[in-house]
Amino acid sequence: MNILIINANPDKNSFCAAIAESYKEGADTSDSNVNLIHLIDLEFDPILRYGYKKRMELEPDLLKVQEQITKTDHIVLVFPTWWSTFPALLKGFIDRVILPHFAFKYKKGSPLPEKFLKGKSARLITTMDGPSIYYKWYMRSPGLRSIKKGVFEFCGIKPVKTTIFSSLKSTDNAKREKILENVRMMGEMLK
Repeated sequence: MNILIINANPDKNSFCAAIAESYKEGADTSDSNVNLIHLIDLEFDPILRYGYKKRMELEPDLLKVQEQITKTDHIVLVFPTWWSTFPALLKGFIDRVILPHFAFKYKKGSPLPEKFLKGKSARLITTMDGPSIYYKWYMRSPGLRSIKKGVFEFCGIKPVKTTIFSSLKSTDNAKREKILENVRMMGEMLK
């Protein structure tokens, strides 16, 4: 199995980075081929400067990521929830990588696209300082729902499972270590 872990927190010393590393540690115990990318390490323009009117050439790092996505069976996306969604770096990455004719193609006469990323699964792991109940029930999980439904499932990735680690602002080191151990176990079980 090929697993691609993407850490979308621009701070490489963040708890998201630790989560991504913990998942990788767990997944490395299997016979899987595991790759971890920190988006902050990639060199690319995160702005889709012409929308979809004019093609922007992809930088070498983005071409490499597209190749990895093509070969992967399972994507693990780790990101912080900021202002109820996700960092601008992740939005720019999605805009530049998940492109028509790579991830999907519109079909003439149909509102539904041809999905090019079928056969892949995903796990979305997000962190937040606030309580998850507020995010889920009052805000209706906008960041998770956007990526799950509007990006991954739109392109054929299913199932997409989600994990929220909330109220981290008031979490002590013992609780954080327990979270990292749970994430390692997720990686071992390839969930």
